[in-house]
Amino acid sequence: MSHPSAVDMLCYWGAQVREGFGLLKPDKVKHGNSGIRSMSISVQDMSAGRSFVGFIRDGKVSVLRLRGEDCDHDGKFKQLQLKNDRIRSIVCGGDGAVLLAYGGRILIMDKSTMCSPLKGLENRQVVQVACGDQHSMALTNDGQLFVWGENSHGQLGLRKDHPGSVSAQRVESLCGIPLAQISAGGDHSFVLSLSGVVFGWGKNSSGQLGLGDTTDRHVPTVVNSLNRTMSISCGGEHTATLSKGGTIFTFGSGGSGQLGHNSFKDEHHPRVVAELWGSEVSQVTCGRRHTLVSVASSKLIYSFGCGMQGQLGNGEMIKQSVPFPVDLSTECDHEYMIKKIIAGENHSFALYFKKLNESKANLSRGILTLDDRTIDRWLSERKLIKNSWKGIKKDINKVFSSAASLNGSFLKTSCDEHYQTSEEHCGLDLDLVKTSFAKLLNDEGLISEVVKVVQQKLLPFLNPNPAGVEALRLYLLLPELIGRLQEHKRTELTEALASRILDLNPAARKVLETYWSKLPEDWLKNLVDLFKKESAMLIGRIAVKLDRDIAHLPKCARILQMVYQVCRSAHRNITKSDFIIHEVNDLLEVLQTINVDLNDQQCFGLPEQINALVAQQSNYKTVLKNLSSLPCIFNLEAKCSFMQNRAWQGSYEMTLRRTALLEDCFSILRKASEHHLRGYFLSVFYTEDLRKTDVNKRDLFLNVFKELYAQESQLLMNNDNNTLSWFPTKLSVEKEKYFLFGILCGLAFNNTSVVNLPFPLALFKKLLNVKPSLEDLIEFSPDLGKSLQYILDCSDDVEEMDKYFTITWDGTEVELDPAEPGKMVTNYNRREFVDKYVDYILNKSVEEVFEEFKRGFFKACDRSLVEMFEPEELRGVLVGNEEYDWDVLKQNTTYEGSFHAEHPTIISFWEVFDDLTPNEKKAFLLFITGFEKVPILGMSAVKMRVRSLLNLTQDHLPQALTCHALLDLPVYQNKETLRAKVIDAINHKRGFWEE
Repeated sequence: MSHPSAVDMLCYWGAQVREGFGLLKPDKVKHGNSGIRSMSISVQDMSAGRSFVGFIRDGKVSVLRLRGEDCDHDGKFKQLQLKNDRIRSIVCGGDGAVLLAYGGRILIMDKSTMCSPLKGLENRQVVQVACGDQHSMALTNDGQLFVWGENSHGQLGLRKDHPGSVSAQRVESLCGIPLAQISAGGDHSFVLSLSGVVFGWGKNSSGQLGLGDTTDRHVPTVVNSLNRTMSISCGGEHTATLSKGGTIFTFGSGGSGQLGHNSFKDEHHPRVVAELWGSEVSQVTCGRRHTLVSVASSKLIYSFGCGMQGQLGNGEMIKQSVPFPVDLSTECDHEYMIKKIIAGENHSFALYFKKLNESKANLSRGILTLDDRTIDRWLSERKLIKNSWKGIKKDINKVFSSAASLNGSFLKTSCDEHYQTSEEHCGLDLDLVKTSFAKLLNDEGLISEVVKVVQQKLLPFLNPNPAGVEALRLYLLLPELIGRLQEHKRTELTEALASRILDLNPAARKVLETYWSKLPEDWLKNLVDLFKKESAMLIGRIAVKLDRDIAHLPKCARILQMVYQVCRSAHRNITKSDFIIHEVNDLLEVLQTINVDLNDQQCFGLPEQINALVAQQSNYKTVLKNLSSLPCIFNLEAKCSFMQNRAWQGSYEMTLRRTALLEDCFSILRKASEHHLRGYFLSVFYTEDLRKTDVNKRDLFLNVFKELYAQESQLLMNNDNNTLSWFPTKLSVEKEKYFLFGILCGLAFNNTSVVNLPFPLALFKKLLNVKPSLEDLIEFSPDLGKSLQYILDCSDDVEEMDKYFTITWDGTEVELDPAEPGKMVTNYNRREFVDKYVDYILNKSVEEVFEEFKRGFFKACDRSLVEMFEPEELRGVLVGNEEYDWDVLKQNTTYEGSFHAEHPTIISFWEVFDDLTPNEKKAFLLFITGFEKVPILGMSAVKMRVRSLLNLTQDHLPQALTCHALLDLPVYQNKETLRAKVIDAINHKRGFWEE
């Protein structure tokens, strides 16, 4: 067994103590300047508290009682009887001490110097201990923090109403945080994470928590003003931290000058000790009311604070508020180096060792973590050392069952980048993670054990409310590990991981999403693949066979939707197709089959068969409804199919006059309820002809939207080339019309009707709460948009363009920055100028009108259904597209009655069709479908049927049933007659077949 190196010299100064502490005879103690005494002695560790000073020599512990209220015991020296325990370190507190044995066992020494094991830490290996006045802390090698003692000010960090405990209690709120150091003050506590994040709690009467106030905290709280912290020390009511680079911060009680700020005031925020700026401090330690600092390069120790009993080592009994060197000039020379400085109640100590005697063998006082070397050792021992498996399994269990250990693994230590861990930076060395996990997966035994531990001991116990962002690294590590596993090992782990991610509180989940957004492309792709594969498998199983969990949404698919939103927001190069799960289409096909079977059975089936089908139908509808909240997994065809297969509650009927379509329509919609608009299929009657036909509905949308877009309506403004419309900034009509206009658009969406809605993509983005961009302005106003893009791209001085934040739009002069009228556009603010310009045109200038339109739109249709679509898709559903592939129309056409593909009339029809002009072909599409444009799914979605009409004269026109894209075509004597009748029908919109 190796032990920590022993020191060669001990220096001490302060209140009167027994000469030599009972370790050496008084004549062996050397007396130096300013009351500083030193002695050559082999000491492995020591600590000073309020009542005791403790020493460890060769694993044996001796304590010296200090002057106190019980004067009968002043100066008593005692060696503790510890049986078989060899002690590694001792920490003295208020009235006792905590002893840490080799192997990690804890013993408690009370004020009578009796030692006993601490309850609550059985079978745990402790690596650090800390003591306050009436409370203590212990850090285990798997990253768990345990506390015991009084909790009068919340110093245990458990909860406000916790009375305290004589046994060790785990601080649940810090689970998952990889801790580097713990420290306890009078009645306050601090811990430091591996990435330099500081957490404090307990008494805060003097601001000793550094949180800017004097309110006690009962749970660990991040001190956000501190970062890159390397060590921390708590005094009676003050605290000191040492940052990377050697900067000292102090805060809390300053009444004795112990903060070193050249004042005797309290500080509620961490403040730099200016006198030591640039000194590259290596250690800092706080006593009751004084502070010691060591600078390794100069071998100097500085002190400040209360020195009324000589504890500052400067020969004066004063309170000193600035750092001053301890008078050690005659006590140590170039042969010695400072190992440790200790500040007690009224005493100070310094332990030294000789350079040549410094031992490199030292036991770790940190938590276990995983790294490349550890995995190499496991692989090597598995091959070369017999009976090594038991020890390796123990290591695996320790590391992979501990969230703290994993979160502290694979940190990016190059250039100390892990100290930059924040809500934006995870601090992981991702390349190291990848290579290390690749090695681990090469050994089947190792990876099987890892899977078992992660599944049984890690994932079920993750903290959903992590105290800091470091706890979230695990959610980056595990997908990379699980994604490399074989399918039979991967499934349960992936589902469990998805559950734990969804259990995270919203703030933690938001940080995790930020981490995802910054992952390298291959990591992000692996994350998508992992949850996509499992989602597809789960959905595929449901499509094949229903089970009792059918109503539960596959959690992996929800994670996939989260990642999709991240990729879209962060503009990552992960394509939409990477998220689509085609098994959803299988679910829709199953539901359609059930619907057909149910229709058949309702005519001839038995009641029990019908009931079974109804139950199946209900279950599949539930699954699809749940999945519809995850639109990233639907392809466009599935979205449209889901939309078209909704269950209608009935028909919502509108009776209108053809001569007053818009007037009657608005009158009815004013009184319409949301329930009827959304849940009922629209049916239209005309007073001139009270027969209901699908033609009526499509005719309504066609003609009403033409009226709305007519210049006389004054509802909208057009762009320069009259190709697109937008909302006006100045209203010429009552605001209610925009609300009713929105209802009409919502009705069209709800009834899957393609309408004339020539708006830029910005409209559809805004309906989906997606912020419009400069590209959207370019679409609406190409000249203006491109001029703004030029400003962004221009390498010249923008000031030479003589541009200002004052613009003119829709005939009105506008200040884009009202707080600074006449502000000039410069190279430094041109992005701000362009963003404000775009925001004004597409948002601010039309905000009131658009909100009315949006309110009407979502009165008529279900928001969750709309949100299944991307902005481009939503525009396609409402407006259609202009990809007129007439060959596809011909290929998809079927024939009924006496017609077939080789029938002379059909051959003549297609010859006539091919000779039509492009506009005539579009008119034919309107004639056969009621739509002017191609549906979003393309021409393949138009399934035209041609049926022969017999016993009709040559004067009859072709007829169309638009709801079924059915063309009733008379058998004409020749092609010329057919041509004339077809053109006559489509040009005059005659020949609509009515029931």
